[in-house]
Amino acid sequence: MSTDWQLARTLPAGLPCWVEVACRDEARTQDFYTRLFGWEYETRRDPASPTGRYSIGSSEGVPASGLYQAGARSAPGWTLHLAVPHTDSAAEWVEHLGGQVTLGPIAIPERGSILHAIDACGAPVVFWEAPPDWQFAGGVPNTFSGADLNTHDGVAADHFYTKLFNYSNRQVGDGESVDYSEYSIEHTAVLYRYTMGPEYRRDTPPHWLVYFEIDPARGADAAAGEALMLGGSVVIEPYDTPFGRTAILADPDGAVFAVIDHSRVLEDVGRAEVDDPYDD
Repeated sequence: MSTDWQLARTLPAGLPCWVEVACRDEARTQDFYTRLFGWEYETRRDPASPTGRYSIGSSEGVPASGLYQAGARSAPGWTLHLAVPHTDSAAEWVEHLGGQVTLGPIAIPERGSILHAIDACGAPVVFWEAPPDWQFAGGVPNTFSGADLNTHDGVAADHFYTKLFNYSNRQVGDGESVDYSEYSIEHTAVLYRYTMGPEYRRDTPPHWLVYFEIDPARGADAAAGEALMLGGSVVIEPYDTPFGRTAILADPDGAVFAVIDHSRVLEDVGRAEVDDPYDD
């Protein structure tokens, strides 16, 4: 993630600016990520969370992710936040482009305003009007590296996000057997969109898969083994991609995420075929 963007008072619209995990057991989940990524947690008041509590995990003193207890009707999982200049206008555009607002906008003490929504292809996403002193660790080991939107309708996803944020959209798969697109801001890739293929069950819901950077000295294979020993699970064993060696994991509550070592790059262009991480 660009240092210039992190230092700017106003974030570019559409820039990933936060990730958070909903869990069943806050203490157990905090312990898992503390031991896997070295995050240190601080709990704050949050009127948008079911319990009124919200914990922020920091890496080397910089906020890296959020954590809260999921509501009774909600499943554990990771959620991506995208920057918007105004959540009120974002809410109007979400509805206009075929999405659905599910919560907000809500003002969060010391954290600006957030808007929860379902995008036009059915994936949950949060839009955040961040405060001027926003900080979000990214691009270094144990922090956010990127996210894939996995959808059954790539055309609907592309229309929604490129109209909402004016992303540049470039196909990096072959567009047929592998439909994998790159969303960019100012010629810098910020997100990816994948049309789920036969490796996914047809009833797999659209979702964002969040990636965390792994130190090459440690590697994705070691991180996967550590997650297993800490009570999580290895959903997909480490495999090589054009972007780096990747493993898809789940925490003890079943929230799915990925780790990636960008030093291990597969030269062949395209997306490696994987199993469905949401197939129980």
